[in-house]
Amino acid sequence: MARHRGDKEDGVDRHMSLLKLVQILSFLVVFVAGIIMGLATSSHINQYFASQARLFFTNNIEATKIPDNNCTVLRPCKTVDCWSIETFLHPKNLTHSMADEQLFWRASLMPTKEEYPFDRLPKVAFMFLTRGPLPMLPLWERFFRGHEKYFSIYIHTPSNYVLNVSLDSPFYGRQIPSQDVEWGSVSLVDAEKRLLANALLDFSNERFVLLSESCIPVYNFPTVYKYLIHSEHSFVDSYDEPTRYGRGRYNRKMLPDIKLFQWRKGSQWFEVQRALAVHIVSDTKYYSIFKKYCKPACYPDEHYIPTYLNMFQGPFNANRTVTWVDWSLGGPHPATYMGINVTESFIQSIRSNGTECSYNSEMTSVCYLFARKFHPSALEPLLNLTSTANLHMLAGFR
Repeated sequence: MARHRGDKEDGVDRHMSLLKLVQILSFLVVFVAGIIMGLATSSHINQYFASQARLFFTNNIEATKIPDNNCTVLRPCKTVDCWSIETFLHPKNLTHSMADEQLFWRASLMPTKEEYPFDRLPKVAFMFLTRGPLPMLPLWERFFRGHEKYFSIYIHTPSNYVLNVSLDSPFYGRQIPSQDVEWGSVSLVDAEKRLLANALLDFSNERFVLLSESCIPVYNFPTVYKYLIHSEHSFVDSYDEPTRYGRGRYNRKMLPDIKLFQWRKGSQWFEVQRALAVHIVSDTKYYSIFKKYCKPACYPDEHYIPTYLNMFQGPFNANRTVTWVDWSLGGPHPATYMGINVTESFIQSIRSNGTECSYNSEMTSVCYLFARKFHPSALEPLLNLTSTANLHMLAGFR
């Protein structure tokens, strides 16, 4: 059948209608998509500005707070001036993030101006190098009681150990940033220098005594304080021992810096004045030699400080220790005393053991201020000796 012109025009019209319909639908799709995208974008923008607003107000609120639990903008508290002379001279918080090299450098600072710009009451720094707990803690607390102005305490423990003491204990908050140590290794010297360096940060500390958890005092605090503060010398055991336990530990690779005739041995438990403590923490050269060449059966804690002071600070050292210890049993460790061994006569025998020593160029029978090693079981008998009923017997423990 032949197609008419009218039929053709109708087909064109239907085609045009479909195109318009498609265009309208496309427009609607684009329009709806635009609305959806707009709403989503608006939501993100609102969230962004809301978060920025919260951040702005939070930061401004925090900035107006004074760092104290009970401080507010309306009730301000005293702020800490980190640059004040008091904070520099007497740091209250032992916590810091300094590495050893930074700490030793900071501690090595020594003023050349002799006069102090403040009233300086010299203190004794009691430095405890421990493997953890302090079993003699109650005895030491009794020893320190009433003398707070005259001493400082520093405790070096294993790095993960937390000393649990009461808030009113003189040991509270006195742990320094520590690292683990290994017996017989140079890490013991590291710990000793770490204790010295932290104690040197307080410019009131004049004397520095190293103690262990098994040490006890054998005189009262006033006696110990007067003995150390008025001493013209430090008390570092330093002697020449011509045996395999002394000269036999010397390594010829230490030449030419350290010669055999300079080599010394001594007890690890020392006491030094401030100037010598600064020299010890300042040394890098000779410490490095010991770290490299003094290894078991050479023990750095028995040779480094005695040798170093003998080489450079000999006239200022008494060449003896003030910590009594019993080596009569032989072996690598001294005798340990249990509770059953602690009696009045035993303590008196430590005080007056028949020997004399030099103190400020005069001879004296008071040679030992401390003693070790004491087992935890010795605590109760020691406390009994220092009780009120026995003060007439051991006035030196008050």
